[in-house]
Amino acid sequence: MKSKSIGILTKPKFPEVKTTLQAVVSWLRARNIDVILDTTSAALLEEKGGLQKTQLAQKADVLLILGGDGTMLNAARLAGERGIPILGVNMGGLGFLTEVRLEHLYPSLERVFANDFVLDERLMLKTHVHRHGETVAQGIVLNDVVVSKGTLARMIELRISIHGQFVTNLRGDGLIISTPTGSTAYSLSAGGPILEPAVHSLILTPICPHTLTHRPLIVPDNVEIDVTLTSKDEGAMATLDGQVGIALTQGDTVALSVSELRTRLIRFPESTYYDVLREKLKWGDG
Repeated sequence: MKSKSIGILTKPKFPEVKTTLQAVVSWLRARNIDVILDTTSAALLEEKGGLQKTQLAQKADVLLILGGDGTMLNAARLAGERGIPILGVNMGGLGFLTEVRLEHLYPSLERVFANDFVLDERLMLKTHVHRHGETVAQGIVLNDVVVSKGTLARMIELRISIHGQFVTNLRGDGLIISTPTGSTAYSLSAGGPILEPAVHSLILTPICPHTLTHRPLIVPDNVEIDVTLTSKDEGAMATLDGQVGIALTQGDTVALSVSELRTRLIRFPESTYYDVLREKLKWGDG
């Protein structure tokens, strides 16, 4: 890939980020690759001229992420509109999205420049929050949208419709609407199934439902899902990718459907999704 520019996003709290960032920026510049830094990364390197994250995503041809899955989710939302490829380098613990270990950083970059990679396209979910007929919030996520109760230990009540057809009233701690990518995140903890990312579906996973027969439901990727808060609750929230919170009031509807945008992750063919599952979930350790 004759890459014109690489934008770098970091999670500064990881201890080895600064030294890694210094080394990788020097390595790229030595190869005449245009490096674009956000304000956080520029400050770490004591350089001037870092861009806001949104500007960086508008300019870069590839995003290099030094962080964990949270940094990747943030990058996915930033890159969404342009669909630029993202290479994630795992600086954290449990990374399902970050493809590369730190020790393989430079060989992986060499392979990116040699076009020796595949692009793994992932579904994204768009959401709008409607209140009295008006849209009060919206966003696009890679993992999930969670409608959940506030800090008080009371259940909330949700009315769920799919394609305008009533499905159920759910009482419990909330509901997770997840993409296949998000199936290994919060949905998994709440008892949801693992979906291979190539399966184009969405998962509705109840959180601690009052009626024990409420089970996770898998629906096609062409449906529209409406989740309405019917109970009067202080503190109920819609949370996007665990990073953006929207306060909900009684009668608010969270409308969800698959976005036309895709997240494009740089992958190397020799590591499969099942390898990631085995490694991350410690399957088959005998």
